This record gives sequence, C-alpha cells and structure tokens, in this order.
Amino acid sequence: MKIDIDTYKEILDTLTRNKSRSFLTGFGVFWGVFMLVGLIGGGKGLQEMLSNNFEGFATNSAIVFNQPTTKAFDGFRKGRDWSMEYKDVDRLKAQVPEVGVAVPLLSGWGSNATAGDKKSSCVVKGVLPDYVKIETPKLLYGRYLNDMDMQQCRKVCVLGKRVYKTLFPEGGDPCGRMIRVDSVYYSVVGVDYNTGNMSINGRAEEVVAIPITLMQRAYNYGNKVHLICVTGKPGVTMSSITPRIREVLARSHRIDPTDEKAITVFNTEVMFGMVDSLFTGVNFLIWLVGIGTLLAGAIGVSNIMMVTVRERTTEIGIRRAIGATPRNILSQIISESIILTAVAGMSGILFAVIILQLAEMANTTDGIISSHFQISFWTAVGAVALLSALGVLAGLAPAARAMSIKPVDAMRDE
Repeated sequence: MKIDIDTYKEILDTLTRNKSRSFLTGFGVFWGVFMLVGLIGGGKGLQEMLSNNFEGFATNSAIVFNQPTTKAFDGFRKGRDWSMEYKDVDRLKAQVPEVGVAVPLLSGWGSNATAGDKKSSCVVKGVLPDYVKIETPKLLYGRYLNDMDMQQCRKVCVLGKRVYKTLFPEGGDPCGRMIRVDSVYYSVVGVDYNTGNMSINGRAEEVVAIPITLMQRAYNYGNKVHLICVTGKPGVTMSSITPRIREVLARSHRIDPTDEKAITVFNTEVMFGMVDSLFTGVNFLIWLVGIGTLLAGAIGVSNIMMVTVRERTTEIGIRRAIGATPRNILSQIISESIILTAVAGMSGILFAVIILQLAEMANTTDGIISSHFQISFWTAVGAVALLSALGVLAGLAPAARAMSIKPVDAMRDE
C-alpha cells in the first residue's frame, strides 16, 4: 500500500488541532477535580472552625436557670422571683436517675484580676471539680480544681487564656504565683487554654475559676446557685428527661411544672444536632457539585476523543491496513483518554492542595493550626481512583468507534 506525503501531512495537522482541544477538555477535568478536592477540604476546615467554638463542651448536656414565673400557682401570683439552691443538685441526682452529672455554678461579672502592675477584667466562676465533664479545660500549665480545694475552701484559681496573657505577658508557668481578684488573693494552680466560644456565663478565656465553696463565702451567696449544669448518662437524650428535671425543681419551689420560662432548660443536644444536620447537608452538596463538575469534564474528554477518532479515520485505517489489531486501536484510544484525564486531574489535586495549605496557614494561632483544611491521604487516593475510572469510561465510546473503522472505508474516506 502506497502512502503519499499528503496523507502524512493530514495526520500531523489532525494531531496538532487535537492538542488545543485536549487542553480545553483537560481544563474541564482539572477544574472539576479542583472543585471537588477544594470543596471537600474547605468544608472540612469550616466544620472544624465551627466545632472549635464548642471545643470541650459536652454535647449531651443541659443548662438549667431560673427566671420570674409566668404562671400563677399554689396561691402565688405570676411574676414571682425565685432562686435555685445547692440542694437542688442532690434532688436531681436522686429523683432523675438518668442524670449522669449535675453540678452547680456561681458567676460574678465585672471583676478585675491584678498581678503586680498588670490588670485584666474577668468573670469569676465558682465551680466543682466535676465541672470538667461539662466544659473540659485545655490545660497549658498546672491542674484544675480538685476535691481538697473544695473541702478546705482553698484560695486557688485557674486562669483563662486571655486573663493569663494579660497578667503574665512574659509567659511561662504562673502556678504558685499570687493574683488578686477584687479584694481576695488567690494562688494560681492552672491555666486553661480553651478558646471555645460556647461557654456558660462567660467565655472560657475570660474566666477565673475558683472553688464554689469559697465563692459562696467570699461573695456571700449562701446556699444560692445561679445555674445547674446537667448531662445525661450514655444513651440518654436530654430532651427525654427535660420534663422530669423541670418537674423536680418545680415541686421543690412551688412553681407550675408547665412554666417553661420560670425553669428554663437550655438543651445543648438540640443545638449540636442542628449543627450536625447542617454539615450533613453541606457535605452532600459538596459531593454533588464536585462530582457533577467532574462528570462534566469526563463527558468533555469523551466528546473530544470522539472528534479525534473521526478526524483520525485515515490514520486508523492505515494502521489497520498495516497490521494493527482492534485491540491495539482500543488500547491506544483508552490510553490517550486515561492520560489526558490523569494529567489534568492530578494537576487539579495539586493546585487544590496548595490552596488548602495556604488556607490552613492563615488559620494558625500561636503556632497552632486552629483549623485543618487539608484532605486526607485516602481522600486523595479515592480521587485518583475515580479519575482513572472516568478516564476508562470516557474512552470507551470513542474506542468502540475506532474499532469499527474498516481499512477500506478509511481509504475511501480519504
């Protein structure tokens, strides 16, 4: 079979035209992979940023506090002020066995902490050691309050991050040093570096925590408590025991058990459930948009390969005429499709990882990464496997068309 120079020129021109088309099609795959990986990493980082606001906070908990009554009951008019007391904690533990932890809390706003010539505004909290099961501290130095501190009413405290940095700007371990809060001197026993925005009567970084037994005496609170923090035992939802909690307190203080405003129970379980549902929807949307964009790129690859096969009819016919088998033609077309998809896809993954790394560096505080935007290793492996599968699928239809070309028809087309 004689092949003239014009035939070679046509084949070369076809391949040259396909380079620009392949670039445009590859950009579609690149953008699809970049969108998928970037959205996955971005969604993960945003979820972690939001989760940091609730860092250390018990997800299956409730906060009980009192307000003036809104219903008349047992001879009392509505609008009556009342206060919870220390004994209410024991009542809840005894009468609601599903309660895991119940701890009272006292709070004092507008206080000032002083160390030497340094001064910081703060919120004083009187707590029990079990309070760590409600709001877990992130101790940088020292320890948290313990039972001996409670029994002996020790004048000790745990500082929040902002208070610590203001009073001790030089850094270092402040444990054992004295500070003054209002008119009382305390020995520092720990530093809590928790920066979560989910807090009870004051952000964790602005708190000076002291034994509740000491606060009752120092601030003349007597048997009164401001809040009662409750968690449920494993497998118990707070919403299922909230009515019983309200009923126990109402019976002790002669309040209508249906007066939900007088005995307000803030159920954190509902809030955390809403956040989880939100990110479930966000993750579904991320995968939907990312995979949709990726499939659009794969369809583009298939279309360009189909055009390539049509324009390379003469070339394929010549190869068939000189001995190429249908399997050879199939391997060539699918290989070109896989290579085009893989190169564009890996470039998209690389670019997305660089962008995510920059976002991660921008969310670094005190040398600690506050939110991780990078995708996991197995996510990257999954993306590569998906690209390979799409490359094969994108090349099947063009390959089938190429295999159906007969040498005689190719020569006649020429």
